Amino acid sequence: MLKRIIIFISVAVMTVLSGFQAFCLESGDLSAVSAVLYYPEYETVLFGKNPTSQLSMASTTKIMTSLIALEECTPDRVVEITAEMVNVEGSSSGLCEGDKVTLRDLVYCMMLESGNDAANSVAIALGGSFEGFAEMMNKRAAEIGMKNTSFVTPSGLDDENHYTTAYDMALLASEALLDRDFYSVSKETSRKISFIDTDKSVTLYNHNRLLSEYDGCIGIKTGFTKKSGRCLVSAAERNGIILIAVTLNAGDDWNDHRKMLDYGFSCVDSIRADDDYSRYSVRVVGGTENLVGVESNTVSVNFLKDEDCNITRKVYLEKFLYAPVKKGEKIGFAEYYNGEKLIKTVPLTAETDVAAKEKEEKEEKENILDRLLSLFDSW
Repeated sequence: MLKRIIIFISVAVMTVLSGFQAFCLESGDLSAVSAVLYYPEYETVLFGKNPTSQLSMASTTKIMTSLIALEECTPDRVVEITAEMVNVEGSSSGLCEGDKVTLRDLVYCMMLESGNDAANSVAIALGGSFEGFAEMMNKRAAEIGMKNTSFVTPSGLDDENHYTTAYDMALLASEALLDRDFYSVSKETSRKISFIDTDKSVTLYNHNRLLSEYDGCIGIKTGFTKKSGRCLVSAAERNGIILIAVTLNAGDDWNDHRKMLDYGFSCVDSIRADDDYSRYSVRVVGGTENLVGVESNTVSVNFLKDEDCNITRKVYLEKFLYAPVKKGEKIGFAEYYNGEKLIKTVPLTAETDVAAKEKEEKEEKENILDRLLSLFDSW
């Protein structure tokens, strides 16, 4: 049972920021027909240009296809490529009928080389058909909250009923980055994959220029068809702050994203919150020590610069622990708030080991027994 200890710290930083002025960004500064800059930690749109206009999204569709592939089954599952899977127009990752490749490597084929053949392979392997997989895509979209999106193709090839919005794609990217495998794949600039039961291998290259040209970029996906124009979903991380930028039908998407991300990082900042727990301890039952100290990792809290920042902390600890207690063992947690909004939860751990008193108790019992036996002998 955890007990709530205290609401303890307050960090007011608005006076420090009184001279702050963010970069200016206006709709006319971007080439995109539709754009969104999204701050997922606060679930906030920092900038939007026609953010809910329904447009086609080309190969950025593969974000959803890849996410489902990583979520639905073991990524190391082997898929045998069929003629139907590779019978597709557009970009290809070089798959051939009869190839055997893992589901994880198919995700690399989609995310780096934008292989339509890989997207088809995932769709048929998991959905049984394109229609079946489209149902899976739309179900997952509804769970994410993509209210103005309709998926038809797994690759992003044009269809009049295949569309989304910049805002919905920002929600999708935010959800996808929570998946550790997806996060890792999206950052890769190149990847060599090997096929099963053969010496065949292929090296894949990521076509997202921002990975090498923008500080902190972590992907995510490019796209293009004649109907859609250039589409791009990108993300960047600096000082623990992740921002997501989306453009649909952009003539100069690379610069659009630089402008949006620069603007976003000028709007958001991070401070080190109070992570001193030296005043706290938890009682230990049956231990060589009666109390164990509390510690946590360094805690940074992100906030929007144009809002008042008033950080408070609530601490929850176990009422008591049974020995033995191991250093690093979780013994509670702390919640950090900005005003009424919960912005971070961090684990609290035992500062040191506390051994059980089993040996001491055994020796004490043996001493008592010896004394009793001595008394009987004296009679």
